[in-house]
Amino acid sequence: MRLKAPGKGLIGVDITSATVKVIELKRAGGHYQVESYAVRPLREGAVIERRIRDMPAVVDALKRAVDHARPGSRNAAVAVPAGAAITKTLSFPASLDDGEIETRIQLESDRHIPFPFNEVAFDFQRLGLNARYGDQQDVLLVACRQQDVNQLTEAVLQAGLTPAAVDVETFAMERAFQELRHQLPSEGGEQECVALVDIGATMNAFHVLRDGRVTYSRDTVFGGRQLTDEIRNRYGLTLEEAGLAKKRGGLPDDYQRSVLDPFLDTLVQQVGRSLQLYYTAGRKQEVRRMILAGGTSVLPGLAERLAEESGMEVVIANPFRRMKVNARIDVPTLAGDAPAMLTACGLAMRVGK
Repeated sequence: MRLKAPGKGLIGVDITSATVKVIELKRAGGHYQVESYAVRPLREGAVIERRIRDMPAVVDALKRAVDHARPGSRNAAVAVPAGAAITKTLSFPASLDDGEIETRIQLESDRHIPFPFNEVAFDFQRLGLNARYGDQQDVLLVACRQQDVNQLTEAVLQAGLTPAAVDVETFAMERAFQELRHQLPSEGGEQECVALVDIGATMNAFHVLRDGRVTYSRDTVFGGRQLTDEIRNRYGLTLEEAGLAKKRGGLPDDYQRSVLDPFLDTLVQQVGRSLQLYYTAGRKQEVRRMILAGGTSVLPGLAERLAEESGMEVVIANPFRRMKVNARIDVPTLAGDAPAMLTACGLAMRVGK
């Protein structure tokens, strides 16, 4: 699903149910540099289950984000939801070149892809020789419906950007994890299992990564919007007022006991349940550390409760910690938004590829 080679800088665009996030990265020696970024809210219902339902609203939010960020590049990378993509590792004779592999995938598409081939966008990557059979090569196949690609690229085009690449959210997150792993002590080694819990507006995603690759995932329909709705209903606020109050405080004295604590209790229980199901599924590698991501991850007391409940070290994600930052960016503001920027960051990290 390569569309156009990116230029010097690359903008990662992440469109979620609550916000549009853009971040521009450039290479600076052996590291990345944050050139520009912005986060803009989305009208409720514009994106449902990671799919665009109101294109004009999404394009408007994306335009506002780009206008605020003022990126130097117009090249953008986007990602289809993990649930919309098919990823498989296939084996083909080692003698086949790229053109021959593509032909084989087309001829055998009904074996690997569960929807009509004329509706498919696909790409593949050769992984090298098969570990058991030296005359075979492993090939990673990624496919999704063409309409999912078209919808994302259309939003980017209408916002005045140039689609440079379409990725999969899981791959973008794995790329961002290469920066996150530097937040963890090194004594665990490369093979250590780490839980990455991404708590968004309507979903929380529990992933286990080993050697930087996702080996287990589970999504739960519960996120920060439930807390916002409870604040709105209990204190008679608008949705926008409730969202601001959740971030900035100033709520009545009973908020901690009556609203926040029950929400945190439920969230901690759900993360614990996901961890339990990971082991129930027969996974033997022990998870020793946890990284929290997503806008809801910064709620006061959440990291501490999860650490106490799980017995693990729990840190809040900041993929920009080692990166240089353009002088016109407010670093504390970027740090505050960082836990919610994993997908956008992972997309922008494709710069130079």
